[in-house]
Amino acid sequence: MRPLLKLNPYLAKYRWHLLLGTVFIILSNLFAVYSPQVVREAIDLIAQGIAQAERSPAERVLPVPETLQLWVGWTGLDLQSRLNDLRDTDSIKATVVWCAGLLAILYLIFSLLKGFFMFLMRQTIIVVSRLIEYDLKNRIYAHYQQLDRAFYKRNSTGDLMNRISEDVGKVRMYLGPAIMYTIGLVVLFILCIIFMLRVNVEMTLWTLAPLPIMSIIIYRVSDVMNRRSMDVQVQQSRLSTLAQESFSGVRVLKSYAKEAMAVERFAEAAADYRTRSMAQAKVDALFMPAIMLLIGLSTVITIFVGGKKLIDGDPTVTVGNIAEFVIYVNMLTWPFASVGWVTSLIQQASASMVRINEFLETTPAVRSEGDDLSEVKGAITFRNVSFTYPDTGIKALEDVSFHVPAGGTLAIVGHTGCGKSTMAELIGRVYDATAGEVLIDEVPIRRVALAKLRDQLGFVPQEVLLFSDSIRNNIAFGLDGAVDDARIHEAARKARIHDDIMGFAQAYDTQVGERGITLSGGQKQRVSIARAIITEPRILLFDDALSAVDTATEEAILRELRAVMKGRTTVIISHRISAVRDADHILVLENGRVAEQGGHGELLAHTGIYARMHEEQLLEEAQG
Repeated sequence: MRPLLKLNPYLAKYRWHLLLGTVFIILSNLFAVYSPQVVREAIDLIAQGIAQAERSPAERVLPVPETLQLWVGWTGLDLQSRLNDLRDTDSIKATVVWCAGLLAILYLIFSLLKGFFMFLMRQTIIVVSRLIEYDLKNRIYAHYQQLDRAFYKRNSTGDLMNRISEDVGKVRMYLGPAIMYTIGLVVLFILCIIFMLRVNVEMTLWTLAPLPIMSIIIYRVSDVMNRRSMDVQVQQSRLSTLAQESFSGVRVLKSYAKEAMAVERFAEAAADYRTRSMAQAKVDALFMPAIMLLIGLSTVITIFVGGKKLIDGDPTVTVGNIAEFVIYVNMLTWPFASVGWVTSLIQQASASMVRINEFLETTPAVRSEGDDLSEVKGAITFRNVSFTYPDTGIKALEDVSFHVPAGGTLAIVGHTGCGKSTMAELIGRVYDATAGEVLIDEVPIRRVALAKLRDQLGFVPQEVLLFSDSIRNNIAFGLDGAVDDARIHEAARKARIHDDIMGFAQAYDTQVGERGITLSGGQKQRVSIARAIITEPRILLFDDALSAVDTATEEAILRELRAVMKGRTTVIISHRISAVRDADHILVLENGRVAEQGGHGELLAHTGIYARMHEEQLLEEAQG
């Protein structure tokens, strides 16, 4: 139960709903435990009526049933005078039938009241579980948004989705049915014991004798349930991950004709999930019959002990008492039988809450440490910056230094794996430098509010992701509120994608599909560029954003972007010399270090790495 203590603040938030639900549980069970008394009095009334028929008229008397007197006496009916009028057998039969009819009506009223308050009970406690489920999912999702890039590299998408869906669903079952049935069991048990002790103490003790055995079984089984529930949830995450990867990578699967391999891999994981689920189900399957056996044993003991006392002439025991005890025992059957189910729910919820808490207790490595910059103007400075990826230990940058004034243009070139994209991630503070310092407008980037920094950063990543929405909404993604179509069209024109969009049947209302799958690579990159420039940020960051377009389209886009880049700090990362030659300053990276830097003409004259890359690309274009 310890992991579930994290839910106490939510329970406190809805404490009045829970308190009201508890009141409804008490009322529902109160009317339930009165029903066996009505049955007992009806049976005893019939038995007494038969016995009165054998007596003389002067000796005939039927006592008023206690429950009938309690619940009907307020109507003004003179029950005792009616029961005293027993002149002959017919009058006895008529009186017994009349009283039995009243008891039957009372039994029906109790059943209706029990059902009514049970309905209100579910409308409060089950609704509370849904409200907490809503709060918990929102909290988890909001926390996901705060976690850094390294967290998402360590954890699969399927596992993230499983924890916010399946695991939260398991927790909701604890918050709703488990709590409701547990409170109901406790209340019903207490009320039944009170009513049973009022009738006969010895029979009550005999009836409850199997309960200690039941407690031992529950204690022993709980630990097994907990372990197997955790195994099931872990494998459920594995299944979700495999499904998500197969759906996202369906193009690759089909390209390599590996559909059968994917099906086989999923089938193996599903078989493992089935095995673990069956192991859990076996515990449940054995648990429930054991509880039912003990309840049945209580019924047998009740009839045996009560029957023996009745035969021995014990005046405190009647046929009605035996029937009443049997009904009480059977009333406890479902609550006690549900102990196994509730225990399973609690153990599953506990296992799921451990998994949920694991992520909720994860703190983002990248957090705002202050807000020392009132306004982002765009100057970027690297001072002896080095960076090593935390999960792999790969050293991506070493002792990199440069300065870009606000409104300046910096280009970064180099071969694949030299650290270009890592520099982009440090500027956007996806990661923090492991050594050295990154500054924005001469303020350490750690002391710049994250929201303020990223609000003024227009980023076009190397791996473009578009949302499953219209092209219009993808371009306007970074804007708040209603957006003028003219502004969207203007951004699309500058990104050289407007003509392509207008060629679609639904133009800007075209749905791009999951991750933009309906667009080509070049189209996705240009939509991403339009999305970045429409917000008019102070810093523009292009991470190989033109790699999927041809040289002519690249030149046309850069020509349009020059007006956008004017007055804004721009960082262009590319492996193409044609994309960076007009930059104010160019850095050439090699193995994470700055190998060369300067202007385009200066670097060509140096006849180093940059010059060789330039000659190679000119040769490729000539041959193409």
